[in-house]
Amino acid sequence: MRRGSGPPRGRQGPGRPPEPDLPRTAALELLAAVRTRDSYANLALPAILRRHRLRDRDAALATELGYGTLRARGLLDAVLEACIDRPLAKVEPPLLDALRLGAYQLLRTRVPAHAAVDTTVNLVRGEAGSRSAGFVNAVLRKVGERDEAAWVERLAPPVADDPLGHAAFAHSHPRWIAQAFADALGARALGEGAELDAALAADDSRPVVHLLARPGDITAEELALATGGTEGPYSPYAVHLDPGSGAIGDLDAVAQHLAVVQDEGSQLVALALTRARLTGEDTGRWLDLCAGPGGKAVLLGALAALDDMTVDAVEVGEQRADLVRRAVDGLPVTVHTADGRAAPLAADAYDRVLVDAPCTGLGALRRRPEARWRRRPEDVAGLAKLQRELLAAALRHVRPGGVVAYVTCSPHLAETHGVFTRAARGAEVLDARVYLPGVPDLGDGPTVQLWPHRHGTDAMFLGLLRRT
Repeated sequence: MRRGSGPPRGRQGPGRPPEPDLPRTAALELLAAVRTRDSYANLALPAILRRHRLRDRDAALATELGYGTLRARGLLDAVLEACIDRPLAKVEPPLLDALRLGAYQLLRTRVPAHAAVDTTVNLVRGEAGSRSAGFVNAVLRKVGERDEAAWVERLAPPVADDPLGHAAFAHSHPRWIAQAFADALGARALGEGAELDAALAADDSRPVVHLLARPGDITAEELALATGGTEGPYSPYAVHLDPGSGAIGDLDAVAQHLAVVQDEGSQLVALALTRARLTGEDTGRWLDLCAGPGGKAVLLGALAALDDMTVDAVEVGEQRADLVRRAVDGLPVTVHTADGRAAPLAADAYDRVLVDAPCTGLGALRRRPEARWRRRPEDVAGLAKLQRELLAAALRHVRPGGVVAYVTCSPHLAETHGVFTRAARGAEVLDARVYLPGVPDLGDGPTVQLWPHRHGTDAMFLGLLRRT
């Protein structure tokens, strides 16, 4: 049966079995892929959508249900634990996936309660039989007895006693990540203005899709007109699309390599490097020391092409290096497969060096919904060591008077100020705010921390060093 014909999904026409609920089936497949194969949701979902031939509204629904369920897992599991008489570890994993999907619809979507329960029960009945379907039905009816606010009031730590724990629970973040956000926000986190709640709420919301209009190929105005989006407020190359805009890869501008998906914050930190004042002339040799998967290399390469400059891009993994090569095809970018800490490149040779260091990714949790439940506090120390070594290598490659941009997609202080302050002892620190004109609320400087709730970007950190 073709989509859009015959009886509505989930209802039986005369003499016909119920038609599969393809968006919810796709969402469940995504949950299973993340659980069983440690898949990244953003990489697994496109293939799932193609397999089920989902487009437009159906693809948007599958994305919202899958991503939303992954994002809210901590809250959903707490509610489910309150509704089940045995530990969640004793529930069969596929049933737990279905319970999470149903609970998400009940608590965080406008899907009618009866539809959220019935569609989930039908999926389980088709895969696991009537007994399992009855169990799921009973649990979800208990979940639906309260709305999200009532469950938070019942299960979260009292806000008066534990404001951080309450905010972490309400916005479905592990406590240690909420603490990292609070530490980075400082006095504004839980004091007057209570910014932590706003930061976690923004991090827990459906993100706007950001595109980069490739400089020299298409303007942001042209890209916005072509895609139905709006120009970004800060980057001259940014275009925003509403969540649920469908398969971004199907957009003509993206398919023709005129645009790529790139957060506006990522654009801003790369642009800051190109704007930073050097001592001496810019000879046109730039370096991206941690280039995979290639988004910032595209922006740097496109800008370099406008002025007959060149970019070297380094990526340690062969597969990711190939992604960079494909992304920068046609641009003056040479890709090297090497460890950035010991890349076979000249010392004292580059005018501008970007260190977009591997990190916990805590600043992009809204776009990587499974990441908040995979990362552990113990990950930070090893990454910080790697970040320090990469930044030291960048300072060797940059010439005296050249500039290094240290960037992480994380607000964790150990990955940001902890790394940057140590490296800054042997270089001149530049005020990064100067190179982000028009961007408000950048703090006291000289480094910059962007935030979803303040700027609508990922939580990107930027520090600029000029080698003396």
